[in-house]
Amino acid sequence: MKIGPIKLDNITVLAPLAGITNLPLRIIAKESGCGLVCSEMISANGLIHKSVKTEKLLDSHPDEKPLSVQIFGSDPSIMAEAARIIEASGASILDINFGCSVRKVVRTGAGVALMRDPERAEAVITAVRKAVSIPFTIKIRTGWDKSGVQALELSKIAENCGVDALAIHPRTACQGFKGEADWELISTLKKSVSIPVIGNGDIVDPEDAIQMIKQTGCDAVMIGRAAIGNPWIFSQVSALMQGEEIQPIDLSRRFDSMIKYLEASVKYLGEKSACYMMRSRLGWFIKGLRSSSRCQKNHSGI
Repeated sequence: MKIGPIKLDNITVLAPLAGITNLPLRIIAKESGCGLVCSEMISANGLIHKSVKTEKLLDSHPDEKPLSVQIFGSDPSIMAEAARIIEASGASILDINFGCSVRKVVRTGAGVALMRDPERAEAVITAVRKAVSIPFTIKIRTGWDKSGVQALELSKIAENCGVDALAIHPRTACQGFKGEADWELISTLKKSVSIPVIGNGDIVDPEDAIQMIKQTGCDAVMIGRAAIGNPWIFSQVSALMQGEEIQPIDLSRRFDSMIKYLEASVKYLGEKSACYMMRSRLGWFIKGLRSSSRCQKNHSGI
């Protein structure tokens, strides 16, 4: 799997998750076998106005490379300037979000709102492509109805404008994360463009990832919610791709990852903020195990 000149170690990608895929979690995912990690969604407006909170999202570490940094916005010139800032920060890949359906994002004309405004979407893509030389990708949804016409139209625009790869989450804007993802659309889109296509949606376990590849022909799989607290899903997918058996994750390995995540978060956020955040997040790593609910309850005041 290659995105532009960048060759990934394997075909697994960590999805950008707002408020979740910060530097500490990306490091854990990379150590657990992820081929490509993605930043949280970053506001282009926040970057060019030098918001301290927004600039913090650009923090990176050599161990997580290659790193894809995702931005959102709707103004071509602002997006181009933000793209230059990201390239200067050392990002390996730039990604634009065309799929976020959160109301406050859509209200600004960004995210999935751009999928019903192809002229503006093309202007944004063209401006960003001219602004940077690093590989450039986009992440899209089905669109605003189930037909997938908007996804296919935007994919063609992206390919013609020099985008190096695209990821598709085949749910409509109104679905959010509800209902079933339409994997058939991934297959249709893959046949309609020549650039790499990354499939996303309804991957719950490693077997789902393999099934998506077989069913759709996509070049890579993007995993989001299923990787929260279970970063080993990336190495498990790679194992299945190579015809190997999945190795179970024992408790000691889970606890080692929890400790690393806590220590990295304290270093990144400071002790007070990190420990406050860990009250809810450490439980991710033991979810589903016997007595896990009792453990989470007893340690919620970490």
